[in-house]
Amino acid sequence: MAPASQATRIELRHLRAAIAAADCGSLRQASELLVVRHSVLSRLISQLEHLVGATLFERSSAGVVPTVAGRSVLCISRTILEQVEAMLATARSSGRGEAGRLSIGFCTSISAGNLRATIIEFKKGVPQVELAPIERPRALLMSALRNGTLDIAIVPGQTPLSDAKTLPVWSERTLAFVPNDHPLATREIIYWTDLRGQTVLLSEHDPGNDLEDLLVSKLVTDEHRPTIERHDVSRGIIKSLISMGLGIGLAMESDVGASFAGLVYRELHDGAGPSRIGFYARWLHDNENPALKRFLNLLAERYPSPPPVLVE
Repeated sequence: MAPASQATRIELRHLRAAIAAADCGSLRQASELLVVRHSVLSRLISQLEHLVGATLFERSSAGVVPTVAGRSVLCISRTILEQVEAMLATARSSGRGEAGRLSIGFCTSISAGNLRATIIEFKKGVPQVELAPIERPRALLMSALRNGTLDIAIVPGQTPLSDAKTLPVWSERTLAFVPNDHPLATREIIYWTDLRGQTVLLSEHDPGNDLEDLLVSKLVTDEHRPTIERHDVSRGIIKSLISMGLGIGLAMESDVGASFAGLVYRELHDGAGPSRIGFYARWLHDNENPALKRFLNLLAERYPSPPPVLVE
């Protein structure tokens, strides 16, 4: 085995010269393949033999044939070159955002809607990027952005974050979901004022208060508002309770993909039409993750329209 000091002097060009000679069976043909002079190729192979301390080729007028030691060295040389090429390809892909990891935070359903469609398109375009979806309340997502555990958060509302950049992306309609046999189920559209006298069930585990805040803004006085009950159960259990006739629910349109037997969704309107909530992408200005840059480019391409209006 070559001493460590000599091993460090072995260069990739030595390995490429030996592999070309073995593949071609001729130093002259190998020199033509690598576009180098015959003397240069011969010297590279001689240097490699000296550095590894073994004869790698049997030379004759018919060409060159690897020795037993040569075959072993060539096998390892091919592996080394393949790994170097893989390393370079990975580095290039990561630099272009085609590999790596992207953590995306959100606080709404991704059963349907724009976020779901964007993630699907992104993953199809760069399948080697590992996606890490994170659902948390909006305040926790903002903390995760600050401490660097999250690359980007897509959340409803213009939550201030001094050290983050913001991109308006889309808006979603607000919906009510009611049991099939509920009187409001017969209507194609439900007005906020129709919620008076109703019981609205919400989960304590809802990641944000956007829908409740919107309800309060639409029905300002307490006597005009429905009864709001919060329960320490998941949003899925809330749907079960509503299907049992214990109340009605509020959702954004991205939730419609998570259909539930016995429930129907209806748009919520005020006098001006559908009520919508704007969504915004937020990320730190010093985040240099190439996968994030690629995701932001996709967002800008998909949603170039004017900023969505946040309904207050």
